Amino acid sequence: MAPHSKISHSKKNNDSGDKPKIDKASKKIFKPKKREQNDAVAAAKSEALTLQLEDEVPDFPRGGEFSASRRSDYDEFGAEDHSRKPKKKKGKNASSKSKEAADDWGSLSGDGISGKLPRRVNRITLKNITPGMKLWGVVAEVNEKDLVVSLPGGLRGLVHASDALDPIFDDKVEVGEIFLSGLFCVGQLVSCVVLRLDDDKKEKGSRKIWLSLRLSLLQKNYNLDVVQEGMVLAAYVKSIEDHGYILHFGLASFTGFLPKNSSAEGLGGEVKLGKLLQGLVRSIDKVRKVVYLSSDPDTMSKSVTKDLKGVSIDLLVPGMMVNARVKSILDNGVMLSFLTYFTGTVDLFHLQNIYPGSDWKDKYGESQKVVSRILFIDPSSRAVGLTLNPHLVLNRPPPFHVNIGDIYDKSKVVRVDKGSGLLLEVPSIPEPTPAFVSISDIAEEEIQKLEKKYKEGNHVRVRILGLRYLEGIATGVLKASAIDEAVFTHSDVKPGMVVKAKILSVDSFGAIVQIPGGVKALCPLRHMSELEISKPGKKFKVGAELVFRVLGCKSKRVTVTHKKTLVFLSSIRFLCASINFIFHTYHELYFLDFHKYIIFLQVKSKLGIISSYADATVGLITHGWITKIEVHGCFVRSELGLEPGADPVTVYNVGQVVKCRVVSSIPASRRINLSFIIKATRVTEDDMVTLGSLVSGVVDRITSTAVVVYVNASGFSRGTISMEHLADHHGQAILMNSLLKPGYNFDQLLVLDVKGNNLILSAKSSLIKHAQQIPADINQIHPNSVVHGYICNLIESGCFVRFLGHLTGFAPRNKAADDQKTNILEAYYIGQSVRSNVSNLSSETGRVTLSLKQTACSSTDASFIQDYFLMDEKIAELQSLGAGASDLKWVEGFKIGTVAKGKVEDVKDVGLVISFRKYNDVFGFITNYQLAGASLEAGSVVEALVLDVAKAERLVDLTLKPEFINKSKESSISHTNKKKRRREASKDLVLHQTVNAVVEIVKENYLAKSDHTIGYASVSDYNTQRCPHKQYLNGQSVFATVMALPSPETSGKLLLLLNEVNETSSSKRTKKKSSYKVGTLVEAEITDIKTLELKVKFGFGLPGRIHITEVHNGNVLENPFSSYKIGQTVTARIVAKPNETDGNRKLSQWELSVRPEMVTGSSDIGDDVPENLEFKVGQCLAGYVYKVEREWVWLTISRNVRAQLYILDSAIEPNELEDFQNRYRVGQLVSGHVLSMNNEKKLLRLVPRPFSSLPCRTSEEPQINVVDKDLAAYVHEGDILGGRISKILPGVGGLLVQVGPHTYGKVHFTELADTLVPDPLSEYQEGQFVKCVVLEISHTVKGTIHVDLSLRSSNVMLSQDSGDVHSIVNSNGKCVEKIEDLHPDMIVKGYIKNVTPKGCFIMLSRKIDAKILLSNLSDQYVEVPEKEFPIGRLVIGRVISVEPLSNRVEVTLKTSTVPKKPKSEIIDLSKFHVGGVISGRIKRVESFGLFIAIDNTDMVGLCHISEISDDHIENIEANYRAGERVNAKILKVDEERQRISLGMKNSYMSDKTVLQIPSEEGSDEPVADGMKSIDVADEINQFPILTQARQRADIPPLDVALDDFDQFDANNANSQGEKHANEEDTINEKHKRHEKKKAKEEREKQIRAAEERLLEEDVPRTADEFEKLIRSSPNSSFIWIKYMDFMISMADVEKARSIAERALRTINIREENEKLNIWKAYFNLENKYGNPTEEAVMKLFQRALQYNDPKKVYLALLGMYERTEQHNLADELLNKMTKKFKHSCKVWLRRIQSLLRQKQDGIQPLIDRASLSLPRHKHIKFFSQTAILEFKVGVPDRGRSLFEKILREYPKRTDLWSVYLDQEIQLKDEDMIRALFERAVSLSLPPKKMKFLFKKYLDYEKSQGDEERIESVKRKAMEYVESTLA
Repeated sequence: MAPHSKISHSKKNNDSGDKPKIDKASKKIFKPKKREQNDAVAAAKSEALTLQLEDEVPDFPRGGEFSASRRSDYDEFGAEDHSRKPKKKKGKNASSKSKEAADDWGSLSGDGISGKLPRRVNRITLKNITPGMKLWGVVAEVNEKDLVVSLPGGLRGLVHASDALDPIFDDKVEVGEIFLSGLFCVGQLVSCVVLRLDDDKKEKGSRKIWLSLRLSLLQKNYNLDVVQEGMVLAAYVKSIEDHGYILHFGLASFTGFLPKNSSAEGLGGEVKLGKLLQGLVRSIDKVRKVVYLSSDPDTMSKSVTKDLKGVSIDLLVPGMMVNARVKSILDNGVMLSFLTYFTGTVDLFHLQNIYPGSDWKDKYGESQKVVSRILFIDPSSRAVGLTLNPHLVLNRPPPFHVNIGDIYDKSKVVRVDKGSGLLLEVPSIPEPTPAFVSISDIAEEEIQKLEKKYKEGNHVRVRILGLRYLEGIATGVLKASAIDEAVFTHSDVKPGMVVKAKILSVDSFGAIVQIPGGVKALCPLRHMSELEISKPGKKFKVGAELVFRVLGCKSKRVTVTHKKTLVFLSSIRFLCASINFIFHTYHELYFLDFHKYIIFLQVKSKLGIISSYADATVGLITHGWITKIEVHGCFVRSELGLEPGADPVTVYNVGQVVKCRVVSSIPASRRINLSFIIKATRVTEDDMVTLGSLVSGVVDRITSTAVVVYVNASGFSRGTISMEHLADHHGQAILMNSLLKPGYNFDQLLVLDVKGNNLILSAKSSLIKHAQQIPADINQIHPNSVVHGYICNLIESGCFVRFLGHLTGFAPRNKAADDQKTNILEAYYIGQSVRSNVSNLSSETGRVTLSLKQTACSSTDASFIQDYFLMDEKIAELQSLGAGASDLKWVEGFKIGTVAKGKVEDVKDVGLVISFRKYNDVFGFITNYQLAGASLEAGSVVEALVLDVAKAERLVDLTLKPEFINKSKESSISHTNKKKRRREASKDLVLHQTVNAVVEIVKENYLAKSDHTIGYASVSDYNTQRCPHKQYLNGQSVFATVMALPSPETSGKLLLLLNEVNETSSSKRTKKKSSYKVGTLVEAEITDIKTLELKVKFGFGLPGRIHITEVHNGNVLENPFSSYKIGQTVTARIVAKPNETDGNRKLSQWELSVRPEMVTGSSDIGDDVPENLEFKVGQCLAGYVYKVEREWVWLTISRNVRAQLYILDSAIEPNELEDFQNRYRVGQLVSGHVLSMNNEKKLLRLVPRPFSSLPCRTSEEPQINVVDKDLAAYVHEGDILGGRISKILPGVGGLLVQVGPHTYGKVHFTELADTLVPDPLSEYQEGQFVKCVVLEISHTVKGTIHVDLSLRSSNVMLSQDSGDVHSIVNSNGKCVEKIEDLHPDMIVKGYIKNVTPKGCFIMLSRKIDAKILLSNLSDQYVEVPEKEFPIGRLVIGRVISVEPLSNRVEVTLKTSTVPKKPKSEIIDLSKFHVGGVISGRIKRVESFGLFIAIDNTDMVGLCHISEISDDHIENIEANYRAGERVNAKILKVDEERQRISLGMKNSYMSDKTVLQIPSEEGSDEPVADGMKSIDVADEINQFPILTQARQRADIPPLDVALDDFDQFDANNANSQGEKHANEEDTINEKHKRHEKKKAKEEREKQIRAAEERLLEEDVPRTADEFEKLIRSSPNSSFIWIKYMDFMISMADVEKARSIAERALRTINIREENEKLNIWKAYFNLENKYGNPTEEAVMKLFQRALQYNDPKKVYLALLGMYERTEQHNLADELLNKMTKKFKHSCKVWLRRIQSLLRQKQDGIQPLIDRASLSLPRHKHIKFFSQTAILEFKVGVPDRGRSLFEKILREYPKRTDLWSVYLDQEIQLKDEDMIRALFERAVSLSLPPKKMKFLFKKYLDYEKSQGDEERIESVKRKAMEYVESTLA
């Protein structure tokens, strides 16, 4: 924390004397009045009177004298000189404080506009938080009705369940107890919006913050234009599909999809509907408006938001990751700039270092790059808060290793904030936790000078007071009264405790008391006294302290009692359990349900004591008192022990102590069932529930998948009905589940299975009717019998059918359906009712093989449709319950067969909608078939006969057919003959009679048919509910069997069973006699109107179609079907027969035409399709769109001819190409010109614009070849085309642009923009659409076509104006058309094309390149041309020479206009004298010396390394850098060779004056800073003596070992022919080499240690400092890795990768371990930042294997996987290693260690494999190390077995005995240890080994301290010695 500035107090002299004096700097009140203190105390007491009875119970209670009310401690974190005690401030002082607070908050809104930087960071407090703010938070609590969210600044917000997600799911998401807990979890990061703030009336100064998590508020300004690839979005799971999840972003404009394969990680557990999750935008489909996401957590945590065009503050969302730069350092934080336009602040507790010390400002410099996330946004003030917390930046909440109430003795003071508090480092495990202690919580008395009492580094004792979940900071207290308090949090409160509490308030419901420590509790009214009291306020005085006993503590709600009998009864124990007394007016009671109320069991010494749910055993008798009696419903049996008719309210009363018996206990559910009947009644065998028995039940609750019911069965209280078992029809079961309410009564339920105390039930009518026939045992099944059951599981190879209990049969795939091609996973569903035929029965194996084929299992009655109608009535009744029982009376007015009168409400294409005056919400419908040709308009009154009534849908099907209407009228003429007519009708039809009926209505599940009466038949059966059933048409004749006459059981309907085998032989005969052929003129009825065709039927229901091109003649219309309607009859001619060659007769149809020329013309029409297409290339055609794909638009030209239009041919503007799919719709009329034809496929290729056609170009070749051949005709030079960037070529290769399906053109690097600009490729990306112009089309030798394109807009304009585009543009904008237009001294621009040691080449245009020599690259010396002139860099130069004949151009980049001196010119060296001293700058540093540019000359001299210093220099590059000014003495002047030798030794420089050489131009500027440069080669050639040194300099400096410098003798280097003499003898040469190598290794160790010390003392802070360190120690992996880490901290991952690559190239090849360290660091880098991570790591791993020992590389990668807990990858790698390195003991041990740590099985098989693979000499090591691992992390018994095994083979290995004993000693099993020692000392071993064992035994016994055993060991040792001597 930065120290606060001192502020003058001169202005306070005008303050009134009565007002307290306020120091503005410290904000403390000096010497307050006593009266004001009393007022403050009274205010504090009044504020503490209320108890928050809901979820706002204080989370951070205080101890001792400090307040227990909540406060915003965060206001004090980072604030300066805050006062601890809140006191009122009046007058100017208060106004000044509010102004200062306003200044802090408005720093980015007010001051920011005027350009003034703020002084302090933006912080959120209860005072400045406003609705509309967007905040980032972490879920702290998940309750039943709301969420508690921890917000920035230590605030807490509430999210109501209705605001947790958008209301988009209707009833799909179940809102109940598990609603929020299923969607959210504690620790989940969420973005939220402030909805409102409620002031707490009971507690002054407290405000509730209500939040919303609705994405419609957070992302309301988002649309598809804003969403970009790589962006992270939040979404709800709207639905779960087979392959992924459909997502909802809170917006209606677009949806999302998340594949399941990408969501294996990072979705936070089970994915449910409504779950809030995050995903990374992978791709965007703007046509379908779908955003495709992936959920890789690693990728999302590193996804940085890119700069959006036109970004506004409304698009910012909390949690968004952004790149930022440090703008300024504030008093208590950092200001950052991000996303170009925005600034935000980071407070002290969101910095990168979670322990920011007093020097935290030194860690941040201006323009420093950081990665941050948005913490909050205030749209009103445009204030933005950011966080640099390393955990939050990785999108993870900070971990907590402390709990509230924990006490830590040695907490270190990290920072002292003057007047604010202390920042501590709490020594929690496994890692420390930061904690902040407010100044008011440090001591009981007020501290004046905090910085004097506490110093950084001090250790204090602290108690954890609270947790800031978002910041990862704990709040603490140092007060002794708080640390010593027994009850500090709710967790410290235990039922049964006797506590002394203070009365805070008294209300009608009870009293609120406060336990010392700040915990509040409730004393209910009935527990305030033994007797009922009417005025509790008189007995309980506010402020009084009384004794209470704790009854219970649940969800931070403590309940206490003041009853003397309970408080002072020492033998009472308490149990809190939930109970409902359920009561009905008939006094038939049933006990018990545990989820609402409380009963406290008072247990005396004579009866059993219940202290936990586990103690409540069945049959236990105990005492308790009644807390509540509730009316809850009717149940059959009573456990209250009452007589029939007795009222429990009159017998029992609340508070009464009763004796009860435990009936059952479920500890896991925290439930206990009790009975007041002490002796249990016996249950008769008749009342016992068995499998297959029928019971009744009442619905208790409904979930999304099942219904829980109370059952009327002895010994059972609950039953479960899965949703599929509510009905035989799947749709009705789903509807039933949605309509059921608690209290609904099921008359009959079948017991399918019994699981514990729960019954598995079914309400399926098919199972209930055949309950007696359904088997429960295999002995009850008979072969070839048909049995009802249900599908319990589906696999690809068959279906499992369940009967009763666990009896299951299997229907293999070949017996599951009649059609062997049927996909059984789609044909059946789990829970489906089926009829199964027993085909095989094996009593030995217990297998039952079934057949589900419809031919063997079809229904023999109409029960399937009968149950459907009965269930439909039940559903209708449930739907009508809300509107009253009379709501179904409308059905009586629409009896089947009666005539109903109504009015035509609407005329649809498929029929008429009828409304009824008497029933407003009932509608009728008459299909076009039932109109019988009648034409009615809206408003017409009709009388129609009722065919069918859908009660649930409130829909009536009607008919106007005369035969029905007339028959109805005849029957109604005489009402007296009604009975007689009914008798006659019933005589007409008898059961099992076969009738011929006509289909009148086709419904989804059944048909309505007519003969002389209306009947109903099902179109499917039990086994074929999901199978595609036969399609029936209106008017079709079918045969059916009468199965049930009208009765109440059939809902008054005649039920029929279709005879599919005998289907309408008459219709078949009719079809056979059909004489329709091509050319026949027919009358056809339109049955449906599609986009591209009319569906018709003619003759006897023959299907046909009229293609869109067969409606009109040659003139093509936009909408040719506009004049046609469904039901209309047209005259058409058959133009083609059905195509049945594919074998699919159902899809075959007749082709008809209604074109006038066809209808009126001749009937002689050929049936064959012409083989050749009668079109010409270039011909203009029109067609209708029938399919739109991403790349193609497909058109239909005629019935048999298709055409396609390519995306790039459709337009030339990029925005039109991007909107390709939206520009075309199915049915749209599109015209174009034929480019190519394919006669075989009857396919044309069209292009929109005309072109020059080729002669005779009708090709039979594939389309791709046609396009290549016709390219010359279609594309010309100067044409403007639409293109798509296919590839960005590397370097200056330009772009590869696609202009056709298989045609590509190249855009030169200079043709990317109008003017040559730096990095022209930055504006382009692959897949981008562009507008380009064709510059040139050339033919290669191979016969292919090469197209040159340009993206310059000027070329496009020239092309449009028919201008010449073959030119280049110079810097002045003048067009240079050819090389002849270039002339010397002309200024040109160009891009670096390539760089060579002699210079580089630049591109001036598409066909003109220029050369630049190395000496012309710069006025300064260029050390590394490749770095200073990278490929692609834009340079400006001057033309030196032009050679048009050879097409050569030479350019210089020098800015000097002085002509170049010829090499032959001799430099005057007369002014240089030997012994003179010159000054200059170091031009270049080489390993053999320094090149020095002499001031005011063009000369460069060489100072050899031997002449630099009197002392030996080991590393010249570490001491000297290019550009440094130096003085040197002239040692030698060689005028003949134009060279100067210099010296810089101190001995040369004594008493020498520097020679000042005047400049030729009269300037004092040295040449090093001027415009001239000398060729490097010339400099080196000046000194031929140093040829050998030059060769050494060619080696990279970092590759030279340190010893090489020691061996280089500078004096000998001056003599070219002198050689080193070998003075050592041949005998000592080997020894010398060994000593030399050893000394070198020792030196490297010392250097490495020195580097580490250097880094610890002075950590490099810039890249230059790291480079200096690297030059000094090139082989140190430690420095390289630190350099990589520094770059990662700067958010430059790519730079870190390049450093790793440099290190691998630089470190000497002999330093294997150093290189391996770099590989390890590189692995960690890619594991964290690679994309995708696993692929990046594996690529690097394969590279490392080529350069290192494979085993070491494998172990390095394994170590990384284990450290990062990637267990699956580690296991895969270990499996490979055990195969590749099967002889390595270390590898096998790592595999065993991995299994043991993951607690997996398979240890013994692995040991057996290893023993077979390893060489025998490694067995001892392997088995002993494995045994040690078993002792440490596995099973000790297995370790003992291994030790015993190897000791049997090697009993004399004392090392094995020692290790074995050590492992047993660690387990501390004394008996086992001594037994093992006894075995060891009883062996016959050599004395030396026995001495070792006896000594170890004696040391152990001495550690135990047993003297007798010590003496015993000594005696045994003596006995061994004596026996040995004897």
